[in-house]
Amino acid sequence: MLQTGRRCFSVLARCQPIATSSARAYSTEKAQKMEKKEIFELDGRQYTPDALYNLSPAVRRLLDRRILQETSNPLNLLKRRVVDYVHQTYRKPGNRSPLFTICESEPRVVTTYQNFDSLLTPEDHVSRRPSDTYYVNREHCLRAHTSAHQHTLMKQGLDAFLVIGDVYRRDEVDRTHYPCFHQIEGVRLYTRDELLGKKSDASENAAELFTVTRDASRIPEKQETHSLDAVKAAEIQLKQFLESLCDELFGRDADKRWVDAYFPFTHPSWELEVFYNGQWLEVLGCGIMEQKLLESAGVTDKIGWAFGIGLERIAMVLYGIPDIRLFWSKDTGFLSQFAGKQPGEDVKYKQISAHPQVIFDISFFLPDSTEFNDMTSDVYDTIRTIGGELVEQVKLTDEFENKKKAKKSQTYRIVYRSHEKALTKEEVNVIHKQIEQSLSTTYGVVLR
Repeated sequence: MLQTGRRCFSVLARCQPIATSSARAYSTEKAQKMEKKEIFELDGRQYTPDALYNLSPAVRRLLDRRILQETSNPLNLLKRRVVDYVHQTYRKPGNRSPLFTICESEPRVVTTYQNFDSLLTPEDHVSRRPSDTYYVNREHCLRAHTSAHQHTLMKQGLDAFLVIGDVYRRDEVDRTHYPCFHQIEGVRLYTRDELLGKKSDASENAAELFTVTRDASRIPEKQETHSLDAVKAAEIQLKQFLESLCDELFGRDADKRWVDAYFPFTHPSWELEVFYNGQWLEVLGCGIMEQKLLESAGVTDKIGWAFGIGLERIAMVLYGIPDIRLFWSKDTGFLSQFAGKQPGEDVKYKQISAHPQVIFDISFFLPDSTEFNDMTSDVYDTIRTIGGELVEQVKLTDEFENKKKAKKSQTYRIVYRSHEKALTKEEVNVIHKQIEQSLSTTYGVVLR
């Protein structure tokens, strides 16, 4: 679900609005320069790219690798640990089968309605921009969060499910950010009887899910349509569920605290933080689902909660992994440390590379009418495509606009480092020159 930086609730991250409809505001000229196929196929479905298509070769390569399914990958261990705990702890009454349905085969290309509108994302929200989202065409994009499947799954009649999978976002380049990351989304819906108990005919004042007063209003504690009793009951269920899950992952002795938060599709909303290894770690985001979301999926008689967990964030802490690129490593020195392990085992990564960094800068003038944010996203994608796993970090170090001369310039610092060998400046210079050439020919920048 939404994320700030890499927070767990996904659409949340970018809260500042933009002035125009995001997809239309993007320069189609740059999108047309992006290498694209007449037909784009993923997960057995075909799509026709248009001028908005902005999937870089680096991202297309990531789509072919399903690391969450690789049993020797630590993300697979963490996923199985969460699923095993939820299945063992939450069972249906009577037949005792698992309460939560596991959904991990949902299509990774979704409609813009699923990715944004179904989650009440404003039309002018910055997350809609092609500088933030990977578009296949004007109607389809790579899912930016597992929340994109909520509407469809609720419409199919599911009322307790976990959505697990890889999501994609155009983002900065450093040790904790990557164009692809992985989330677990949880949703639970309740009828009145499930949440508040069966209503007695003799009790005229029995608690209800929805308010029946005409002057109902939205307050910090609840939405305008919900009764306070129902929200408090759902909040207790939600927080008990997540606190017990954190006990499983971090241990019962780890201190926890709840922090009020904001997400477009839940109210009220919270973040759960855990004190681990001497610092407070933001673990997840959650909240009471906006009733409009349920109603749009045809659910009119239930109330629900939802949460989202970013797997990389937790795995890096639990397993002591210092760099997000390592999850994508094929190095047996890395994978062998997790192969054959059980989800509940205490495993700590032992560093296999201490090779030095090689640092290069790149400076250029932007083409006329190109916005800083759009250029930055294109630079990140280009560097990722050409430099691949040798790029450890990219940082925008300077940005300047000379309005009199109508000139805009940017400077980036690129940190190269391999986990397998020491890179020489000569080797890196070859790659760096390729990046400069690609930026110049593809986007029309003028190198300084």
